[in-house]
Order: sequence, then C-alpha cells, then structure tokens
Amino acid sequence: MITPPRTSYDITALVSDAAAAPSLHNAQPWRFRYRRDSGILCLFADLERALPRTDPDNRGLYLGCGAALLNLRVAAAAAGLDPAVRLLPDPADPALLAELDLGGPAHPDKALAVLEPAIGRRHSSRHPYHEEEIPGALKDRLREAARAEGAELLFPGPWHVALLLELVRDAEGREAVDPGVRGETVRWTGTRPSSGAEAREGIPAEAFGPRSRRAAAPVRDFAAGRAVPGRGCAAFEQNPQVALLGTAHDRPVDWLCAGQALERVLLRATTDGLVASLTSQPLEWAELRWAVRDPGSAMAHVQMVIRLGYGPEGRPSPRRPVADVLDVV
Repeated sequence: MITPPRTSYDITALVSDAAAAPSLHNAQPWRFRYRRDSGILCLFADLERALPRTDPDNRGLYLGCGAALLNLRVAAAAAGLDPAVRLLPDPADPALLAELDLGGPAHPDKALAVLEPAIGRRHSSRHPYHEEEIPGALKDRLREAARAEGAELLFPGPWHVALLLELVRDAEGREAVDPGVRGETVRWTGTRPSSGAEAREGIPAEAFGPRSRRAAAPVRDFAAGRAVPGRGCAAFEQNPQVALLGTAHDRPVDWLCAGQALERVLLRATTDGLVASLTSQPLEWAELRWAVRDPGSAMAHVQMVIRLGYGPEGRPSPRRPVADVLDVV
C-alpha cells in the first residue's frame, strides 16, 4: 500500500511547531523545503542569519536548528507520523542539515508525542526563580530526555555553579569591549516593546526580564548597558539550579544532536512545571568554554548551560511567518 504524501496544510503545521524552537538571539537560522513527490521534508541552515562574531564556528546555529528538528519530530509524532531522520545527508551540501521522510509506516514515538503541548508554552524566563529545589525524580527525567538524544545532562555542585557565575561575568565583560559582538547583540535585540504583529525576529525588550541587583546573575542581560524604558531590577536566586548539557564529541553532527537534546530537556521541563533560560555567554569564548566543564565528570564538551527552576513563565519572542521559512516543491 502506497502512503499518500502529506498535504501542504499538514506540513505548514509541522513547520510552525518547528519554528517555535529557541535559537541564539532568536535569529531563527533555519529554512525548510518539502518535496511533494517523495514526502521528504528538508531542514537547511539559513547562513544569512548566522552571527559570525558571537558564533564564529556556527555551533550555536547548529544547536538552534537541532532544536527545531526535535520540535519537528515531536509534532510529527503527535500527528501520528514516524519520520525516518537522516542528519547531514549530503556532504556536497553542508547547509542541508537533515531530511525527514514523512511517507513511511506510522509507528509514532509516544514519548515524543506527549511533549507536543509544551512547544507553544516553552518560553525563556529571564525572571528570578523561587528558592525551591527541583526534586530528584524530575532531574532524572531531564537526564533521561538528554540521553534519549545522545547527550548528557549534569547538575553541577555549588562550587561549580559559583565558578559558572564568574565565567558569565567574565564573558559579559569581554562582550562589552568587543564592538563586533556587541553590535550583533544590538542588531538582534530591541530596547523598546515589540510592535505586535510586525515583530518577526530577535529578542524584544519585554522578554529581557529585570536587571539583576547582584554583580553576576545566571541569566543573559540583552540590554548590554543600554537603557530600557520601564525596566526594573530584582534580586535573582542566591542558589541557582543550573544544568550542563554536553556531548562526547564536538562536531557538527554532535551540535545537531545537542540541539535536539536541549529542546527535549526544555519541553520535558515545561511539561513538568519548570521554567528555564539559557546561559551561553561563557561558551561563546574559546578561552572560557573549556573552564565550563566539570573536571570530575566524563562530559567532554559542554554545549549549553541551562538555568532551571520554579518561577514566572517567560514572554514569547516573535516568530517569522511559516511562509517565509517553508518552500513546497
């Protein structure tokens, strides 16, 4: 029996969920192409949305595209599909990051399907969190989510969290005196509230959260020294709960796997009532990235620092229309 190709409406819904993924500075560096004749949905890197000073090797771009790929898989599973996924399928076309065959037998992954409602609820929360410990059983589920995508999730001890805060402050100081990096932050962020439907990309002022009263906080300050009208300040948690997401290797395929693991962890956290924000600043400087890893762990390469906890949900960041990121051929 030949399975008919999916309709363009189905594809639009899948890509809409994919495009809800987090990305560095919300640059949304992805494109999709659906081939009607074969039922193949392709994910491409949109290199025009790369950040060459902040992310010179495109590691962050791959992580964002990996997160979009995980959302695609979750949305497909919820729709009763079981796509075969091929990563980096064409060495001659490095921008082609993945192919999903949507026309095969349907044996959807139920563990992925249950995460679909969290896609629209997951937003970075850059607000202070409550001083409430995450239960061990919940941490175990987050670890399992990372392992399911070939990555590891580590909750470091207090001394390492303190070191991470120092590395964040060091990275912020480096950004402040680097006009190229600072310029990219300014390019992709706004200091005034977004204009509703007209906003399509970047981090709007209402998603910044308050300034920290302390010298270092486990959250990125996108204001970068600029005045933000109406923005207040607050005391962030004294004992932030931080997790390190990492991989054994550090190649583009590992970055794609790490991006999928990152989004699976975030969707699992959202489903379980947690909020989260991402702290990538120390990972954006080669001189600092090596110091982020825990020397007592087997994690070779840290790909993302995740702050987790209980607190207010974050504000949504704008998204590009599906018509801008999807071609149907």
